[in-house]
Amino acid sequence: MFNGIIKNTGKIISIKKKHNNCTFSIFSKMKFSRNEIGSSISCSGACLTLVGFSKSVSKYYLSNETINRTNFKNSRKKDLINLEKSIKYGARISGHFVQGHVDTTCIVNKINIIGKSWFIHISLLKKHRRFVVEKGSIAINGVSLTISNIFKKEFQIVVIPQTLKYTNLISLKKKDVVNVEFDMFGKYINNSLK
Repeated sequence: MFNGIIKNTGKIISIKKKHNNCTFSIFSKMKFSRNEIGSSISCSGACLTLVGFSKSVSKYYLSNETINRTNFKNSRKKDLINLEKSIKYGARISGHFVQGHVDTTCIVNKINIIGKSWFIHISLLKKHRRFVVEKGSIAINGVSLTISNIFKKEFQIVVIPQTLKYTNLISLKKKDVVNVEFDMFGKYINNSLK
C-alpha cells in the first residue's frame, strides 16, 4: 500500500526481456537495505517487487500482466520513473490509499499551463466514467492527485509546482500514455452496488 506522495524518481538503465519474463534496472538516489529485497515498490504507479540492488541501482521483475496493463510496454532506457516505498503502519498519509494495481492506461489529450500549475486533460473511456468523481482521488503514474473536472471523454487534473518538481509528470506531453489507478474505495463501492 502506498500514499502517492512521490519524493524520488529514477531512470531506467536497462530492460531485459527473455521469453515471458522482464526485468528493469533503475538508477536512483533511493536507498535500500538487504531486508527490503522482496518488498513492494511503486514504480510509476505499478507495484513491483524489488529483486535486488547494488549501490544506486535497483532491479525489478515485471510479469506479463504488469506489462500488458501499464505503460511499461512502451518503456525505453533513460525513461524517468516515479518511485515510492510502501507506507509503514502508523505513518502519516498525505495522499490517498494507492495499491499500485494499475487499472488502465490513458492518453494525455492536452496540457494547459496557467501560472506555474499544469492543467492536464486525460482521456477517459465510457466504461471508466463510473470510477471518476469530481474532487475525488486518482493516481497518475503513482502520484496521488485530485480530479478537478470531468468532461464527456476526458478528465482534468491540476498539478502544482511542488508535485512537478519531484515527479515524472514534469516530462509529460500531449499523446503520452500514463498509468491510471482509480480510487480503491470507489471501485469497491461501485462493485457492491452492481
